[in-house]
Amino acid sequence: MKMVTVAGAPSCGKTSVILHLAQELKGRGHKPAVVKFDCISSQDEAVYRDVGIEVTTGLAGGLCPDHFFVSNIDASWLWAKETGADILITESAGLCSRCSPHIKGITAVCVIDNLSGVNTPRKIGPMLRTADIVIITKGDIVSQAEREVFAYRVRRVNPSARIFACNGLTGQGAFALYREIERSPEIDGVEGLILRFTMPAALCSYCLGERKVGHDYQIGNTRTMNFN
Repeated sequence: MKMVTVAGAPSCGKTSVILHLAQELKGRGHKPAVVKFDCISSQDEAVYRDVGIEVTTGLAGGLCPDHFFVSNIDASWLWAKETGADILITESAGLCSRCSPHIKGITAVCVIDNLSGVNTPRKIGPMLRTADIVIITKGDIVSQAEREVFAYRVRRVNPSARIFACNGLTGQGAFALYREIERSPEIDGVEGLILRFTMPAALCSYCLGERKVGHDYQIGNTRTMNFN
């Protein structure tokens, strides 16, 4: 079975890209399955089910969604295998630009949109820098010059990635992504594989439920600013 991790900021078009990719795969004899990781709620299951795609959702609740992803990806792999899928596509919640769900040996996709601002590629961390493929969306809303500048900024951050434009409404560009995924390697499982980048350091008093503000309540892994 193959696997693809898809990451990106909120509302950048991840679900639309995955939907068009899954339909391309299904139309060419594959059986894709999707695991959607989110925080509080998600209505995307109905969208996938409407086009006959196997899907399940994991909600992180009060936990960091990317830590939640790592804690559940092995079980997600087993679930996809039980459905008879030949490719698993995971979508991360994408709330933290410092986090990344990408795993060594597994095709990594980052979705980023033209409307996020020309400096956004520099603000996004390892989910963009360590991706194999970058999908740029919403290019139909901006000018050709803006598209070229944005793509140039993306290349500066990740010069080795394959970069494609994709229209989330029409699906234009999804076939190019499909061809890349078709060439991706098969894997036997995810247990023991290595993340491409470390998760942020964690475990402070606020991680454990503290709500009071002030130095006396900040215990554990914290960092203070120097205002001198």
